[in-house]
Amino acid sequence: MADSMAEMLRQDMECEGLLECLHGLKDLDRECFETLAASDERLTVDEIAERVERERSTAYRSIQRLLQTGLVQKEQINYEQGGYYHVYYPADPEEVTDDMQRLLNDWYAQIGQLIQEFRTKYEDEAAPTTPSET
Repeated sequence: MADSMAEMLRQDMECEGLLECLHGLKDLDRECFETLAASDERLTVDEIAERVERERSTAYRSIQRLLQTGLVQKEQINYEQGGYYHVYYPADPEEVTDDMQRLLNDWYAQIGQLIQEFRTKYEDEAAPTTPSET
């Protein structure tokens, strides 16, 4: 990830880069998300781990991060004889994009407020003094 916003704006970014930028996700998180999005069916953690060629526990942690951000959802499947397992699938793209837009709007408003605070704080200090004031 870029060290500054100026550097980020100079880079070529793909839409999947928003996952890292807005949610702080890692490369593996993005890989797990893309695996789920490319699948025609809901997948277990074991299936995801196999497809991304990682240990089950590593894939599980990644899926948990995706669940926390709302990018992935899970469903419990019950066995007839008792017990259950979970399958995972991507969240509705409309909901995900609406959430990303809200995050961006909130960030923009917060940055705008900080810029105004910067202006107010340094405006008086930067004003040149006239010879009669010295």
